[in-house]
Amino acid sequence: MEYRNAICYSGYREGQNPREGIYPTYNEIKEDLIILSKNWQALRLYDCSHHARLVLDVIRNEKLDFKVMLGADVAAEMNNPGCPWGAQFSEEKLEENRLHNQEEIQKLIALANAFPDIVDYVSVGNEASVEWTDHLISVEKLVEHVKTVKSNITQPVTFCENYVPWTYKLDELVAELDFISLHTYPVWEYKTIHDALEYTKQNYHAVADKYPNKPVIITEAGWATASNGRGIEEWNASEELQAAYYEQLLEWTRKEKILTFVFEAFDEPWKGDSHPQEPEKHWGLFKVDRTPKLVMQALYG
Repeated sequence: MEYRNAICYSGYREGQNPREGIYPTYNEIKEDLIILSKNWQALRLYDCSHHARLVLDVIRNEKLDFKVMLGADVAAEMNNPGCPWGAQFSEEKLEENRLHNQEEIQKLIALANAFPDIVDYVSVGNEASVEWTDHLISVEKLVEHVKTVKSNITQPVTFCENYVPWTYKLDELVAELDFISLHTYPVWEYKTIHDALEYTKQNYHAVADKYPNKPVIITEAGWATASNGRGIEEWNASEELQAAYYEQLLEWTRKEKILTFVFEAFDEPWKGDSHPQEPEKHWGLFKVDRTPKLVMQALYG
């Protein structure tokens, strides 16, 4: 996989929310992408919604130099008692989700074919097989999605997932994928900044060493800048720690030529619960008002 500076991008601002269908405007996305174009050449998108279509339109219309990993936003097709925040659904809801997923896969195919010069690779889902997910899908169904997509597009196909499932349950899926995309979050696993990079390397090699003949990239790695203590200790989330991890991560991945999509471009206030310090809201390298955090201040000061 060709190395580029790469970042995950979700453009939702205050009052906007994908779950409610309140999307950023064309001009808001244009503003974001002009900011990001100063330092990145690849973007990862999570779904095939109106937001994704606008991003692709902006890149094409404004002649911006980005390649995109386009993702499918797949919903639960199975109940998951292992999800800490609840993932029990009626059979009617699960059937509705199955139909949604088929439609989302068709949207993925359509957008990949409509923007072949911009969409460089696609993913059939995100964190849908890990033990704690609230949108669990069987490995067999993921394989089916991959086969459907690969038979209808020319771009390489992957699946984005936490590093753990790759180590023990996804062999059948890996056989169908063009490359593996893993997520690694030392701070969610109570690591300090002193252990973080080494833990990231261990996560990566646990997968890469298992599949030596399959390319492996990182599609999420980052550090939260605030926390209310939910899953991340308050003292272990700050702009200083984010900047330190980002520097270490990029030094390693650039040296090893590992394509790595940093998580996340901008803070996302719609995520998580209503607590303002909820860590899900605070992964951006930029604040929700688009001002740079410490990690970006030298470049964007």
